[in-house]
Amino acid sequence: MQEKILVGLMGRGIGESLSPTLHETEAIHHGIRLHYQLMDFDRTDAPDAALAVMVESARRMGFAGFNVTFPFKQSVIAHLDALSPEAEAVGAVNTVVNHDGKLVGHNTDGSGWAWGFSQALPNADLSCVLQLGAGGAGSAVADAALRLGVKTLLINDRDTDRAESLVTRLNALHGEARAEAAFDIDAATKRSKGLIHTTPTGMAKLPGLPLDGALLRSSLWLSEIVYFPLETALLKTARHLGCTTMDGCWMTVGQAVDAFRLFTGCEPDTMRMNAHLRQLIADRT
Repeated sequence: MQEKILVGLMGRGIGESLSPTLHETEAIHHGIRLHYQLMDFDRTDAPDAALAVMVESARRMGFAGFNVTFPFKQSVIAHLDALSPEAEAVGAVNTVVNHDGKLVGHNTDGSGWAWGFSQALPNADLSCVLQLGAGGAGSAVADAALRLGVKTLLINDRDTDRAESLVTRLNALHGEARAEAAFDIDAATKRSKGLIHTTPTGMAKLPGLPLDGALLRSSLWLSEIVYFPLETALLKTARHLGCTTMDGCWMTVGQAVDAFRLFTGCEPDTMRMNAHLRQLIADRT
């Protein structure tokens, strides 16, 4: 019998994550015995400093790999042996693969978002786009957006230093003036044809809007990365105005597909995983 593959997820507030069921069910379709373990720092009241111990424990326990989520996508890098080109480019990791004891960090957030965007918003105007958030997920999505052809990407973050740092890194990778720090969110929204939201605001544990809903307009397309709840306050407001939208399920499936491929070496069925995740969300709702 095939040895069971052990993978997992490190982060905070992940007790309700649907990733275990999503990955384990897809593995069954491939004849793989896979267990997906949640490592929730909130549940054990572990400090952020415990990340080093958790990563080393996963290595020693023989995890094939693990996903990383808020707030460790950037801090985990210090505890890894190597990075993929994508992870190095954006300075964030969401997937770690164990290669015979060597931990290699990857980033499937960007590729996952890009896949979902191409499915949900294939005809979106990419001339000028505002992105809210410059954290781990935001860094990956911003890089992917520029690779997809966004001509000008305006980046807003409560941490202005973080926004400026991301802009500097993106322009070094993609060319001067492709990205700009946007401190005046009102003016940036008026300039933009689309809005990408990459902050945790809107999650079940962090309800609310990341900006004044009055700034939205029907001609603005909107991409959300929060997937639980599937209809965030931001999505609900945008849809009420008639905006074309992309919900967070698309990115979640896209990044999970790439992570599953890295963990198992098997080619997952993207649309089967998409349908499965949407059903899981509907059942829980």
